[in-house]
Amino acid sequence: MDNFLELVSQVWNRGFLGIDLGSIISSLAVILIAFLFRGFVISVILNALGRLADKTESKIDDEILSALRKPIGLIPVTIAFYLCTLILPIEGLVGDIATNIVKAFVIFTIFSALSNAVKPIFVALSTSAWLTASMQMWLERASRFLVWVIGIAIILDIFGIQIGPLVAGLGLFSVAVALGAQDFFKNLIAGILIIGEHRFQPGDRIEVSGQLHGIVETIGFRSTVIRTFDTAPMTIPNKDLSDVKVINHGDMFNRRLNWKINLIYSTSVEQLELIRTEIKEYIINSDDFVSDPDLDPVVRVVELGASSIDILIVAYSDPVGFAAYNEVKENLIFNIMKIVKANNSEFAYPSTSLYVESMPK
Repeated sequence: MDNFLELVSQVWNRGFLGIDLGSIISSLAVILIAFLFRGFVISVILNALGRLADKTESKIDDEILSALRKPIGLIPVTIAFYLCTLILPIEGLVGDIATNIVKAFVIFTIFSALSNAVKPIFVALSTSAWLTASMQMWLERASRFLVWVIGIAIILDIFGIQIGPLVAGLGLFSVAVALGAQDFFKNLIAGILIIGEHRFQPGDRIEVSGQLHGIVETIGFRSTVIRTFDTAPMTIPNKDLSDVKVINHGDMFNRRLNWKINLIYSTSVEQLELIRTEIKEYIINSDDFVSDPDLDPVVRVVELGASSIDILIVAYSDPVGFAAYNEVKENLIFNIMKIVKANNSEFAYPSTSLYVESMPK
């Protein structure tokens, strides 16, 4: 029995790679407790804070909690790794590597929190008039990239890797990449110009005559995604959109309606005057059309056509949405038909009259 206990003691003290089993088991217990505590922090504490944040009117606190959920969960694990370096009897090069790994994990946790905090910051700034949706997206991505560049540089410095010589060594490689990525930089600059000039924003309906017509979804670093009206996404390089004439229907204040209605030649002058006046009165009195003096509706007899007397109707509708605008047009058509019928006239259509002077016997 004594020999067995002595054997167990030897195995316990020898352990693995010179580390006794007690230290190994203690380290594993610390890591297990850390993960359990991490689950407690996320499921209990953060969820409780989330319920409190839901009761406030502001959405910024919800964004902050959502952004910090993962970084806060890393804190117990980071502390556990640090305790393991104290428990395990590691020295020399292995000890230095373990210490540097813990430092790197601390830096990763801090910069992960900073990176996730970028979005709530820009959400708070989204009320600013100068910060459009696409500009916010670009600045958010650039800020996250910068945060991680600094974080990775610090981690590399912890392990003794000098950034300066590394950047200098990548100089020739960067030149080669730049020569091969000219299109990327063209698209990047074009995207910056599109956003800076406020040509269009996500959600705008844009049209390039004869080429595309749809809703802008995202403006990325290289390309813009437009959802066409058959619901299919179309990805277009930014440089192609910066070099063409783009109609931005999203910036319309009103929609212009420009029609000609054709009446038969048997319509008298008095009937034409009544029809013209009643159509204009309907447009002026309707809430569907703009009453701005600069956009005053025009209803005039303008032409004696080949088969009809033509009345020009120009008006500006207040609704600019596709469905609402077509409803306005439909109501106007119905009322024009009623007005023409009430004044005993009819709509003309192209026709040809054939006169026969004599018939053969």
